Amino acid sequence: SVYSIFVAEVMLQQTQLHVVVPYWKKWMTTFPNLEVLAKADLSNVLLLWQGLGYYSRAQRIHQASQTLFNLIGSKEFLDLSKWPKDLITWTGLPGIGRSTAGSIISSAFNLPTPLLDGNVKRILSRLLMSHLPISKNSKELWHFSNLFLDYQSPRNFNQALMDLGATICTTKSPLCKKCPLNEYCFAYNFGNPENFPVKERKKSLTKLTIGIGVIINSHREVLIAQRLQKVRMGSMWEFPG
Repeated sequence: SVYSIFVAEVMLQQTQLHVVVPYWKKWMTTFPNLEVLAKADLSNVLLLWQGLGYYSRAQRIHQASQTLFNLIGSKEFLDLSKWPKDLITWTGLPGIGRSTAGSIISSAFNLPTPLLDGNVKRILSRLLMSHLPISKNSKELWHFSNLFLDYQSPRNFNQALMDLGATICTTKSPLCKKCPLNEYCFAYNFGNPENFPVKERKKSLTKLTIGIGVIINSHREVLIAQRLQKVRMGSMWEFPG
């Protein structure tokens, strides 16, 4: 279903597949369709997301589900043909960027839509032997991702490309001799693939000292506070600090 793909793609943002799978299975049992998620209480959504990290995704997928449910309609969300198939609609949803939208559209509808996740960025940077960091090379990488796309079978191609990055064109010790693209890879033929993508200078981290209070009353109840929605890990619960 489009819904299950939508959930999976949001979970896979900045999180590896083997981590996502058990969360996705539990999620699909608790929130089996768009209507259930859209009408769920945010606190229950956050509770189920707990441990998956990047908690703003939980809030955004909840907001996006409500927008989609209102857009598609309460009686139509189970009909594949009623779901949006264009980039503009998908990227207009909270937490859905161009790459996530491309992955959803190509996977759910087999429509030719390029994507540019971390694996694909690494593959293209090595093929081109780009000397620009990924953050400064977005325009070129998107251009080549579009040129590279198989318009006859976009679903299988995009999936294969992501799998290639996850299993062959890995960050460290890439298996270049097994790669079906090694003949065309500049980094493999003229350089060292592990040197690409070019790394950016690491930003200095701000160190904070935080005091935490564990407060228990006579009924053995523990005081916890909810973080403001707009801060990091917003709406999550914590000991007061």
